[in-house]
Amino acid sequence: MESVLSSLRNTEKHLSRDPERAKVYEAEIQKLLDSGYVVRVPSEGQLVDEESWFIPHHLVQHNGKYRLVFNCSFAYQGMSLNQQLLPGPTLGASLLGVLLRFRQYAVAISGDIRGMFHQVRLLPEDRPLLRFIWRNMRRKDPPDIYEWQVLPFGTTCSPCCATFALQMHVRCQQFGNEEVLQSIERSFYVDNCLQSLPTDEEAKRLIDKMRPLLASGGFEIRQWATNIPSVVQHLPSKARSESIELWLRQNHSDPLEPALGLMWHCLEDSLGYRHRTLAEDHPTMRYIYKVLATQYDPLGFSIPFTTRAKVLVQRLWNKPRDWDDPNLPADLLEKWTVWQKELPDLYKLTLPRCYLPADFDVEKSKLSLHVFGDASEVAYGSVAYLRAEQHSKIHTTFVMARSRVAPKRQLSMPRLELCAALTSAQLAQFLKQELTIAIETVTLWTDSTTVLTWIQSESCRYKVFVGTRVAEIQELTELHSWRYVDSSNNPADDITRGRTLKELANSDMWSRGPGFLREPPDHWPVKPLAEAREDTSETRKAVFCGLVTDDRNPDMPDASQYTSWSALVDATYRSLHGAAAQDTSKASLEYRRAEALILSQCQEESFPEEFKALKSGNQVPTASRLNTLAPEFDPEFCLIRVGGRLRRLDGFSKTEIHPVVLDPHHQVTKLIVKHFDKRLLHPGPDRVFAELRRHFWILRGRQAIKRHQRECIDCQKWRAKPTLPIMSDLPSARLRLYQPPFFSTGVNCFGPFMVKIGRRTEKRWGVIFKCLTTRCIHLDLLSSIDTDAFLLALRRFIARRGTPSEIISDQGTNFRGAETELREAFKEMEPRLQEQLASYQITFRMNPPAAPHFGGAWEREIRSVKSALRVVIGSQSVPEDVLQTVLIEVEGILNSKPLGYVSSDVADLDPITPNMLLMGRRDASLPQVVYTPEPLSKRRWRHSQTIIDHFWSYFTQHYLPGLQTRQKWQRVTQDLTENTVVMIIDPQLPRAQWPIGRVVKLIPSADGHVRSAQVQVNDRLYLRPVAKLVRLPALPDGGEADSND
Repeated sequence: MESVLSSLRNTEKHLSRDPERAKVYEAEIQKLLDSGYVVRVPSEGQLVDEESWFIPHHLVQHNGKYRLVFNCSFAYQGMSLNQQLLPGPTLGASLLGVLLRFRQYAVAISGDIRGMFHQVRLLPEDRPLLRFIWRNMRRKDPPDIYEWQVLPFGTTCSPCCATFALQMHVRCQQFGNEEVLQSIERSFYVDNCLQSLPTDEEAKRLIDKMRPLLASGGFEIRQWATNIPSVVQHLPSKARSESIELWLRQNHSDPLEPALGLMWHCLEDSLGYRHRTLAEDHPTMRYIYKVLATQYDPLGFSIPFTTRAKVLVQRLWNKPRDWDDPNLPADLLEKWTVWQKELPDLYKLTLPRCYLPADFDVEKSKLSLHVFGDASEVAYGSVAYLRAEQHSKIHTTFVMARSRVAPKRQLSMPRLELCAALTSAQLAQFLKQELTIAIETVTLWTDSTTVLTWIQSESCRYKVFVGTRVAEIQELTELHSWRYVDSSNNPADDITRGRTLKELANSDMWSRGPGFLREPPDHWPVKPLAEAREDTSETRKAVFCGLVTDDRNPDMPDASQYTSWSALVDATYRSLHGAAAQDTSKASLEYRRAEALILSQCQEESFPEEFKALKSGNQVPTASRLNTLAPEFDPEFCLIRVGGRLRRLDGFSKTEIHPVVLDPHHQVTKLIVKHFDKRLLHPGPDRVFAELRRHFWILRGRQAIKRHQRECIDCQKWRAKPTLPIMSDLPSARLRLYQPPFFSTGVNCFGPFMVKIGRRTEKRWGVIFKCLTTRCIHLDLLSSIDTDAFLLALRRFIARRGTPSEIISDQGTNFRGAETELREAFKEMEPRLQEQLASYQITFRMNPPAAPHFGGAWEREIRSVKSALRVVIGSQSVPEDVLQTVLIEVEGILNSKPLGYVSSDVADLDPITPNMLLMGRRDASLPQVVYTPEPLSKRRWRHSQTIIDHFWSYFTQHYLPGLQTRQKWQRVTQDLTENTVVMIIDPQLPRAQWPIGRVVKLIPSADGHVRSAQVQVNDRLYLRPVAKLVRLPALPDGGEADSND
């Protein structure tokens, strides 16, 4: 509820600036209350532990009307209500199917159900999951809780539930109302009704039956519209749509009605388009996609026009671009501008609502469907026409079109033509399923003789791309239905080439099809007599196949073909007992005999001499591997068992005392080890070994188990460790000899710390600058964790210590989970830091993400600083000046630490400290030298030079050699390779949720070893050090890595 309360506060904040909008908001809530759709939950009903879900809400404006929207996709702790709800099956008709059937007959009607979702009541136990809060803009009062009593708009399941309720209501009263049920199932898309009927009497009768029947269930149909005024003239005015009402009362010239995204001109009885103007001075990819999305055309009548824009968008993506980048190529932008200027004329493009004119009778006409397909280098598609023939009169009309932009990877023209043919076959199949009028024949046309040759041949002759598509075409269509058409008579050519709106509106071929369709079939185009040469590049090469016989028992399954022990045993059991195996318990003796048969064959293959000797009653050879086990033969199951020395043991089964002997390298043994490892949930090898010993004696069993677990992905996911490369050579930043302190600097932030300011407490952060060569540190305090505060600290550092040559920092991903603010701040700081530091001529570098050991030099100092602060101030909040003073004192202490080994011999030289470079003495105590006043400055200069020379002399002779040795990661290991499956270590997640991916790019260091890599998890790329990657065995069968695997 807290997250929803935050959303409510934001909504109230915006409404307080707009009183008129606030009044509308309150009125919408009150309207829901007055109608009984929602109720206020009394205080005694607001149980804290009750299972409930709260939904945020906001007000939107569309077409001048306000609507209250409830966001059921709002996520809380990574989960939303819609994610938990099932969308349910598609119960109603498809949108395209409703539109296609809407054009079948002469009389058309339309209407919609008022508040359809709100007519379906929720079960009482489901209502607490649909709650929201509101307090009528009384921002200081606690909010009231409201609860939906009916299905709201916005839930995933609402369309399915409402459609089910509507259909079930009609089915319960379908006796005598069969035509209403058919209308509900075939002519309703959710709450919209679009239907066509042969006569106005049938339409009127259907409306008169439907209205009271649906109203009895609360589903009131209103906004009735028609192209025949007499059909709805008898209805009450409130039941008719506003445009129809104006038409009937004032003889309005052109009533317009929405028809599932299209515009229905009732008087002309035609379908058109609605265009919404979007202005943008500097088009971006986001704006272009937004404009394209407004061109809603389910039937595809404007496809030749929209294809031009789709091809343009594909060319714009030839180069990676940002969604809001206004710098688009000038030539493509000019073409886009020309295309967009045509949009206002979209209303001129119309097509007849009914397929046939008034003088044609659908029932008496001979109907046929003709689908044309074509392709070019940029697009391919298909278009369908309906041909009606009645009393020597022929009429053709557009039905539907589909198109696709050609893929970026170059395909040959025959392949693209084949894709167009497949689109034609799919379109023809779809139209046959959706149209309810009787279509006698279907003809498919293409201008590619190569495609016709492929379709008339066997699909197995061709390569995969061609073969699979030819096979699907042959499955969807009859071979004799394919015909040839020349390109000049192919209307699908308009799809592939693109047309302007003016050309499209004036094109008789596009709206009615080619002229030859309105002629008898003997005038139709025929395939040229010259046979086209077959494209052999798509034909498979002939390969000789020979038969190899196997002398093994055909009843025994091959163990190498199975991946689990249980599957192998099941297959063996079924092969021995046939269909009767389906009804027999697996615990039966016959099932155990199937297991024994597998084990017996395994032993015969692994120990042939021993098996033969023991079976004939002899001893095993002296050099046998089984000698120490005193093996004996089990005649009941034909198995070699361990004889051993435990024959007199009581209380144990025969299998435990005399386990079955197995060879560790046989496939059956591997399946058994895998079976026990999986059954025990992948424990350690000792646990699996102990369980196996109760049944089997595997020679060198522990090695076999360890060998399996090294290859088991699940075992490795729980136990594998990263393979660390040898410790790298010291970077050049650590070896800047004879340079001033902080020449190469590492920087990091730590904290936060709570400080007292008056009566309140605030957060402060510490920042550390570490000289990577001399180990000097500089500490400062940040008032906030943002770029400006950090840059001020950097300016103070430069003023006191001088300008560094380079600064190295961790990325934000290296901060721990408790330091979320630091992590997020560093993400925002990085771009501005690069710009600001460039002005100081400072090189700024970032370590790889999630690689804190790359910055171990300053991480260790942060630990020392935190330890000192823990001792001095603990967890208490102190004034800011106290915290700053303590930080500087800690800085002095750490800069007084000796570098290198401290000798206990008084004769040895004193160790050096970072303060010797910073202050000219070992620590911050009183000066060590007393000077006379006369040559004071000269002596001081000489003394400081002496100390610096002493520092560098000691540093190079005593401290630097100590850096030679590698304290850990001393062995050379095998580097990662591309396509290696790895698991990314994420300390913020349990191991079971660590993402798994593939290495796609290696990033070697200067010594040639791979120390970081790019890993692809699903569609995301992660840059991680090798120390954070756990190598896993390769996925079986070339499977793809999955983050949830």
